[in-house]
Amino acid sequence: MNARHQQIIQLVSERGSVSVNALAHITGVSEVTVRQDLNALEKGGFLRRVHGSAVAPQSDDVGARMQTRFALKKRLAECAAAGVNPGETVFIEGGSTNALLARELSDRQDITIVTVSHYIAGLLREKGGDVIILGGLFQKSSESVVGPLTRLCIQHLNFHKAFIGIDGWDASTGFTSRDMLRCDVVNAIMEKPTHTVALTDASKFGQIHPYALAPLTPFNQVITDSALAREHQQALTAQGITLTLV
Repeated sequence: MNARHQQIIQLVSERGSVSVNALAHITGVSEVTVRQDLNALEKGGFLRRVHGSAVAPQSDDVGARMQTRFALKKRLAECAAAGVNPGETVFIEGGSTNALLARELSDRQDITIVTVSHYIAGLLREKGGDVIILGGLFQKSSESVVGPLTRLCIQHLNFHKAFIGIDGWDASTGFTSRDMLRCDVVNAIMEKPTHTVALTDASKFGQIHPYALAPLTPFNQVITDSALAREHQQALTAQGITLTLV
């Protein structure tokens, strides 16, 4: 994905709808080139094409959420990808930043990726190394699997690193999630002897959601951006968590 693609995604995300003519004027390329860009971005789930325009997907799916703070999430994904070593098996949970991490790793044939996300598996279907998709109850909204079968699969697999998305964190509650079944999957991961990484932008900190995420076993590392408040940084490091700011 080039800089122009990122600019188009940002424009469509901010405005909701942008004409091909306007995109050509703003980016300084021909309308033919813009249409080619839009075809590629639509295949990636970043936007939808309608007659003469590009519009943001009107849904809660991962592809739609990837548009929000796209440039920042991409930098976080790049940082996380840099920590994956040749020969490793890595678990990538669902979520928009993790989906971008999967994109960053999609050219790596020297690693194995384990995921509960069918969306992420779809991003890796044509390139990269081996992909292991876990079984379980399919959640249509998130395109991920959850439930006892998913937990059983996790118990029978081993991996070097696990990248987890979060919905919220507060000093009084720790990490939290909107989804109870997703929490159960994450907690099964946290029980494994693996390096666990919470991968998220700083907007999630200071928020509280109903379900406790990893309440008993802390993450080994948090990768987030430098907008994270100083008091949150201090609270996380006081828990022995390695904090990486992008």
